[in-house]
Amino acid sequence: MFTGIIQAVGSIATMEDHGGDMRLRISTGKLSLDDVALGDSIAVNGVCLTAVELPGDGFVADVSRETMTLTSLASLKPGSSVNLEKALTLATRLGGHLVSGHVDGLGEVVSRSDDARSVHFVIRAPDELARYIAHKGSITIDGTSLTVNQVNGAEFDLNIVPHTIQETNIGGYQAGTKVNLEVDIIARYLERLVLGDDAAKPGVKSDINEELLRKTGFIA
Repeated sequence: MFTGIIQAVGSIATMEDHGGDMRLRISTGKLSLDDVALGDSIAVNGVCLTAVELPGDGFVADVSRETMTLTSLASLKPGSSVNLEKALTLATRLGGHLVSGHVDGLGEVVSRSDDARSVHFVIRAPDELARYIAHKGSITIDGTSLTVNQVNGAEFDLNIVPHTIQETNIGGYQAGTKVNLEVDIIARYLERLVLGDDAAKPGVKSDINEELLRKTGFIA
């Protein structure tokens, strides 16, 4: 598990194709790995990866074909900047929200504009994720915990403050940029809970929406 508070911006050092799978070597920059052991989890642009080598200036991780298909990692290249966060511990401050590191889908930046000292973004989510995105709810973009300002169908607005622009790779986003999305895990569980006994029936889906989240006290 993670918090969505990015600890450092690293970069892709090398990418090696292993018969369809990918082995990434990631330079971690200012992120200390003194407390990281082989087998530990590190989120890379919101994707939970396992450290299989620790060469000293970063770590190496294997990425499956499925993960390459379902996330933006396939679009990276040597030199690409990536958001990094080590897995949380019981002593970690939960400054963002609970993040699993399991990407739900790819979003796309629709527009970018300045808003005083902040930057305003409009992001389009896949249609099947729209029901999990709520006004003033939490969402994870490339591993960064953010608050949704407005929702319009499958599109939602974000205002990114200068500190977040400086400490993540969000400052490089432009219209057309593909981003990893992870919806709030509470919304996922709530969807199943409201089904009650029907959750055991194949093909049954709930109708979770902003009104339901407000009624049940998850958003104001």
